[in-house]
Amino acid sequence: MQPATKLERRVVNAAEQALTRHRHVSPLDVLTGLGWLPPGPLTEWRQGRAPHLEAVAVVSPARVADALEIFHRWVAERGLRSGQVEHVAATRDRRPLRFTAAGDGAREQAYHVQWVPAELTEQQRERLTTRQNKPPDLVVVQPLKAFTCAGCGRTDADMLMTEDAGAVCLACADLDHLVFLPAGDAALTRRARQASRLSAVVVRFSRSRRRHERQGLLVERAAIEQAEQQCLSDEEARARRRERDRQRREVADESFQQELAGHIVRMFPGCPPERAAEISRHTGERGSGRVGRSAAGRALDPDAVLRAVVASVRHEDTPYDEMLMDGVPRDEARERIRGDIDRVLAAWRRGGAGPTGGSGPSTPDPAC
Repeated sequence: MQPATKLERRVVNAAEQALTRHRHVSPLDVLTGLGWLPPGPLTEWRQGRAPHLEAVAVVSPARVADALEIFHRWVAERGLRSGQVEHVAATRDRRPLRFTAAGDGAREQAYHVQWVPAELTEQQRERLTTRQNKPPDLVVVQPLKAFTCAGCGRTDADMLMTEDAGAVCLACADLDHLVFLPAGDAALTRRARQASRLSAVVVRFSRSRRRHERQGLLVERAAIEQAEQQCLSDEEARARRRERDRQRREVADESFQQELAGHIVRMFPGCPPERAAEISRHTGERGSGRVGRSAAGRALDPDAVLRAVVASVRHEDTPYDEMLMDGVPRDEARERIRGDIDRVLAAWRRGGAGPTGGSGPSTPDPAC
């Protein structure tokens, strides 16, 4: 289909990106790609702590319905094949997740369909479906403040699990025999998880990123000991593999940053090449969490590229940072320098020279 409206372009772009990355796409992938399902509330829904998906979406059910109508038209034109996917909560009872406030059968069922390319073999489709239908991990939370266990009433527990009755401590959740294995060693974590008959992912909410982030695992003590022995036996081979992986990532990052810099210059001919290279290095830095590391940024989505360039102009070509140091509230500071950003962007877009170098069209307001 040829997208005619902004929403159609966004829906098609989100669907194409999901299909390219995962070789399958679902309504949930599209809504996530549109940014309509914030990571924190989406996690709460997946953990069974929200009544339905519509309750955590940042747009109305009518807007969601419009997007999914566009998505299904795109699916039909692409000739994709369908498969059934179950969605269950990361709770002990693995209860089905609910998507709509009304619980409408047809609309609920639409969320349980994922679409794959027609050229995939039957075996490939089965593998994808099996992986998607795997029950989610049990989730334990490291709370940011003290809580009262809904089971025993204790207030000094350092981890909780959410149940229908409320937050309960590990003893009341029958998980207190497990041992906490901090994140950091991927091989040890993977092997301990495989060896443990029961495990749970431990997360903690990050106020700065507004989402739950993984802290480690709860696993059986014997599983950790077994995993440690396995890791010791092949430590040298894994070290060599890590070095090869590091070199491969460096090459991939450099290639992407060069491609992004070229894309910036094509969008904004007046942006000096060295400035475009600086923007691409900054926004594409691995582990930074900046827009260049997002799925949209890696796909060189024009909106994502624009946000990266605007962020650079804000910090490098305006008195924004000085305002923050003087105690000016962030929203007020951004409003004050909006005109400065627009002037730089307009000059670069025309092919002229802005105050120092920068980017793109008019001013979105990304956090940076």
